[in-house]
Formats: sequence, C-alpha cells, structure tokens
Amino acid sequence: MNRRLLGWWASARAMGVGGARALLGVWHHCVVCGHRVPAFLPWRGGSAAAPPLMRALHMVGSDLDHFACPRCGANDRDRHLRLYFERCGIAERLSGARILHFAPEAPLMAWIATMQPALHVLADLYPARQGIQRINLEAIPFKNGTFDVVIANHVLEHVGDLDSATSEIARVLAPGGIAILQTPWCRGLAATLDDPGVQSSDARLQLYGQEDHVRLFGRDVYARIGKSGLNALPMSHAAVLSGIDPDLYGVNPEEDLMLFARAAN
Repeated sequence: MNRRLLGWWASARAMGVGGARALLGVWHHCVVCGHRVPAFLPWRGGSAAAPPLMRALHMVGSDLDHFACPRCGANDRDRHLRLYFERCGIAERLSGARILHFAPEAPLMAWIATMQPALHVLADLYPARQGIQRINLEAIPFKNGTFDVVIANHVLEHVGDLDSATSEIARVLAPGGIAILQTPWCRGLAATLDDPGVQSSDARLQLYGQEDHVRLFGRDVYARIGKSGLNALPMSHAAVLSGIDPDLYGVNPEEDLMLFARAAN
C-alpha cells in the first residue's frame, strides 16, 4: 500500500472509530479551536507507517496517531505548546515581550497576538506566507539581547550547523530570556546522530525519521542544545499537565516542554 493510500485509510479508520466512540459520549477536545471532535487525524498513516528504526529507538515527538484536528488543522505540537504555555506561566510572559518565532505555526501566531507582545518577529529560512521574514537561524540579523523569548518548535532537527544555531539563539536572548526548542529525540539512542554523509531523502527518512531532517537527537538532547550557553529547564507533561488526559486532548504525554534559558548575569 503506497503512503498516500495508507494515510487515507488511517484517517478514515480514525474517524470511523472516533465516530463510534462519540455516539457513546466520548469526544476529543482541541484547545486551539475550542471544538470537540470525534478524533484527531493521523499523520502519514500514523505510527504504523513510521520508519522501523524510529519505533525501535522509541522516538519521542509528534503523536503520529492523533496528529491533526479535523476542524482547524492544528497539530498535536500546537495543542501541547498551548497547554504548556497556559499552565506553566509562559503565556503571561508573552504579554509585552519581544518574541522571535521561527517556522511560526498559524494557530500559535494568532494566539500569541492576543497576548499583545511588544514585538513578534516571524521568521523562516523559506517564508511561505506574507509577514514572515527570511531569516537564517544560524545567522540571526539582530543585536545581542534583542529578544525576551525565542520559539523554534521542531526546527533544530532541520538546521545544518546546530552549534551555530543555538549560539545565535543564546546571543539574541536578553539575560533571563527563555527559548522553547521542541525537537524529536530517541530514548533508545545515547548520543545524537549527525552524519553529513547522509544526503538522500530516503536515507534521511530511514535514519532520522523524516526526509528533511539532518540529525536524530538522542538522550543527550538537552546537553547538545545547551552546550552553546543555554540552560535546560525541561518540564514534563506529568508535572505540568497532570490533569490533562492525553488521549482526549490529542497530545503525547512523553513530550516535555523543552525550555531553555539564558543566564540572568
């Protein structure tokens, strides 16, 4: 079965099972659009279609089986960050803050705007929408200490030079500033895999989990990201969102809030 057909089948199955559960009064809830839905749709056929190595190494990242909201399209990462931000006080910090937001997600962009930040720079190496500036994460064109918050949600697995990117994030953060740097990683991998010889899309899919990924983070993920001057302050779902049923809200309870901070010296 090709991937497109597998994806269609998995989505149809999810809606069928979800519809049957909804008839029994069991609904899911999207915190982004506020609607209840019968199911969240899988991504590319769900976890069963993921590369075998990702399953063998126990990748922690997107919930492939409960990915997209059928009403608004928001994915599990959008929903999880929204919950984390609201429950651990980050939402309040966004009010009046100077924010640099890489690969900005439409649902988060709109929500952050309601926080009335002092500055919200939308950035991407390849902008696909109006209002997004072409900015390379490895060479950010802003002065030291310009921002209070940097958001790069599932971006660092795409950048060529990780150390340059994290050094730039640390540089443009003001003392005491924070960075939210979500990325997939594997529990079964001790050290991050990053081989410049892996060039083909198929090889990257099999080794890194996606065709446009250039590394696979291991259990050293916080040390690897933090080595350039960022202090890791991760928060777990169990600690912050203990009252949130991950099945009903469509989030991965194994995914931490990958929070980092620049020292306030």
